[in-house]
Amino acid sequence: MSTQDAAAGGSSGMTPNYRMYAMMVLLLAYTSSYVDRQIMGILIEPIKADLLLSDTQMGFMSGIAFAIFYATLGIPIAFLADRWSRRNIIATSVLIWSGMTMLCGAAGSFLQLAVARVGVGIGEAGSSPPSHSLIADMYAPQHRAGAMAVYALGVYLGIMLGFLVGAYVAAVHGWRMAFYVVGAPGILIALLVRFTLREPKRGESEGLVEKELPPFVMREAVAQVLAAFKHLATDKISFHTVAGVTLVSFVGYGGAVWGASFLIRSHGFSLIEVGEFLALVVGLGGVTGALVGGFLTDKIGQTDPRWRSWIVAAAKVAAAPLVLFTYLTSNTELMMLVYIPVTILGAFYLGPSFATIQSRAPIHMRSLVSAVMLFILNMIGLGLGPQMVGILSDALAPSYGADSLRYALMILSFFSLWGALHYYLAGRAIGAELKEQEGR
Repeated sequence: MSTQDAAAGGSSGMTPNYRMYAMMVLLLAYTSSYVDRQIMGILIEPIKADLLLSDTQMGFMSGIAFAIFYATLGIPIAFLADRWSRRNIIATSVLIWSGMTMLCGAAGSFLQLAVARVGVGIGEAGSSPPSHSLIADMYAPQHRAGAMAVYALGVYLGIMLGFLVGAYVAAVHGWRMAFYVVGAPGILIALLVRFTLREPKRGESEGLVEKELPPFVMREAVAQVLAAFKHLATDKISFHTVAGVTLVSFVGYGGAVWGASFLIRSHGFSLIEVGEFLALVVGLGGVTGALVGGFLTDKIGQTDPRWRSWIVAAAKVAAAPLVLFTYLTSNTELMMLVYIPVTILGAFYLGPSFATIQSRAPIHMRSLVSAVMLFILNMIGLGLGPQMVGILSDALAPSYGADSLRYALMILSFFSLWGALHYYLAGRAIGAELKEQEGR
């Protein structure tokens, strides 16, 4: 296959059927990571009652305890993934996070559960950056947003399964068994990754020759990490994309972790009712939004590349009034109805954002740039989003009682508009770059 053929379809060493299979296995691993990561959302109320914890403590375990190690370790692991087998790193990571998820079920105190959650974060640190890099080497740039959108389905499929399985198992067998049930399948997934996937050559989807990188040297490793931070800070398109995805995730993670508790406290849902509702709406709505956002970006972006970012900005602005209505209304039926378009529009951002970061990253630093982006996103979004909701909820509780969570989530939602501004600016930067290239 020629360089032109490779650029058109993907990796020259892989058949379309294999690429599809590899995507499905990576999607399965990503789904598993989100099941294990987000199951805390459906289990907050029974864990809080059993271990006598506050919203602030639950926010800590759902956010910072996980995010600090997940985000920080992702950088050195990604540096190794740019040199070693990405497949093997992913397989090992799946084993670790699955085992630590099952250990969460054995926790008897706040400290033990927090330590187990740290372990889940350590395991999941080695998943997304190597996966992003593999996908970038399997799919050419013009097909990459769609491919990344398929991979991003793991977020919503994972949340759906976490809510559904967690609710039913916890209601019948208790919250501890829920951790055991969702953690165990990871062992099989790790085996699938290790023994059925293979490594594409780096840069193959662009028809480039893979360069042999020098062996690991600490000083060079630090320099590479700093170079990745510098790339994201100085490349305007990447900078605004990272800022946008971070702010949107700050709101999204807060809503994902505390959404079940909001429905239970403010609308009187039972554990099973909230599991069924969120599994259906977040699962199907999120999948729909991620696919539509990703493939619409690929299609419109070929005509006007600025819309690769503007489509996300438009979705966030359109969703803003619907989000406010969702949190403020006391009409449960209307809230449930409006929750659907909120979820669909909210899922637009993942595929386009990940694709932009990978397309702008230097070929030999794709895993590392992805890890640095995820470090920023997760320290602020995953780490502080759920924690901020918990703190605000506890602070507002004396005045608003059970509805304190409703207003905490509403306050957080305004950060999505700030994120939309950055996506708009990213689109403007794309346009400016195109004009400069045309003038040469």
